Amino acid sequence: MMTAAQSTLRLPSCALRLLAVSALLAILSSCSADKTAEAKKTPVEEVAPVTIGEVVEKPMPIQLRSIGNVEAYSTVQVKSQIGGELVRVFFTEGQDVKKGDPLFQIDPRPYDESVRQAEAALARDNAQAIQAEANLARDVAQAEYAKVHAARYAKLAAQGVVSREQDDQMHASAKAAEENTRADRAAVDSARASANADKSTLVRAKLDLTYCLIRSPINGRTGNLLIHQGNIVKANDVNLIVINQVQPIYVDFSVPGAHLADVKRNMATGKLKVAVFPKDGGPPAQGVLTFVDNNIDLTTGTIMLKGTFANDRRVLWPGEFVDAVLTLHTVLNAIVAPSQAIQTGQQGQYVFILTQDNRVQSRPVRVAWRVGDEVVIESGLRPGERVVTDGQLRLIPGSKIKEVKSMQGATS
Repeated sequence: MMTAAQSTLRLPSCALRLLAVSALLAILSSCSADKTAEAKKTPVEEVAPVTIGEVVEKPMPIQLRSIGNVEAYSTVQVKSQIGGELVRVFFTEGQDVKKGDPLFQIDPRPYDESVRQAEAALARDNAQAIQAEANLARDVAQAEYAKVHAARYAKLAAQGVVSREQDDQMHASAKAAEENTRADRAAVDSARASANADKSTLVRAKLDLTYCLIRSPINGRTGNLLIHQGNIVKANDVNLIVINQVQPIYVDFSVPGAHLADVKRNMATGKLKVAVFPKDGGPPAQGVLTFVDNNIDLTTGTIMLKGTFANDRRVLWPGEFVDAVLTLHTVLNAIVAPSQAIQTGQQGQYVFILTQDNRVQSRPVRVAWRVGDEVVIESGLRPGERVVTDGQLRLIPGSKIKEVKSMQGATS
């Protein structure tokens, strides 16, 4: 028979299995807890993907940027200098015309008649002038004859051959003949003056006749037709058409007055280049600075400049707004970095520099000026150094990085 102690140690087989499973779970739980604690003690370092740019030394222009407005090189408002019926229009709206091309025809018939009338009046007065000159020549001869006879009668009267009365008659005849010549000279002068007046009238009539055909005063492009064929126009009344010269063309833009001294100093060394970029993204146009205004605008503190452009491809159009870039001069050995690398913090501007162990350091920099997607560094960087251009939000000094070609590929 078994004792009481022996009976207490005997357990069913199912209970034994449960005890074994429990012990195994306890062991596994203990191992997992140990591994978790060990993982917390040694975290995995995160590697941040970034894009990298290089600091280089190269020539860089010093530029002033502004918003410009395109202005026609010349604008002409065409008006009629005479009145009459507009009988013909030689162009279509928006057409390019050259200097001297016919634009409008005004009915010339009334002005043809004015020319013929002036020519007839001139012929009449020329004939009268010729007649007056002939009369003058005749009366001059008669006056000379009367004068000779008066002198002869004076001698005869002194000798007592003729009477004093005859002598006085001869002197009176000579004086009358002299007065006739004076009257003839006045008639000749009057006839000549009338002829000269007729000449002026004829010249004006012919000039008015030429005004019947209105020609383009410049090379340019026509605008909207304001008076159509068949209308009656008055002299110097309303515009018939407006012509803009677009080759060459101006671009007006303003820069801060503080840069006026730099502009004047660099203009003294040669022509300054101006580049403009249309708002529609078209190709840039190149020109030169040709005008500096004579005063600074007190309300804005800016001064207006004007560039001249050949505009051969007609990229620029009057009234268009463009981005204007004035190049003052070029610095030959400038230290240049990508503008995307520049960050701004509480202490000012800084960049992340790539170290040899693929980590980054923060370094303060001073930017001199910006040109497009690049900046000229005044201090803080050296040529050959590499800087982070994208992905800075994930970085702190000492962060480990991985260079990628683009952040879009790294995040996808």
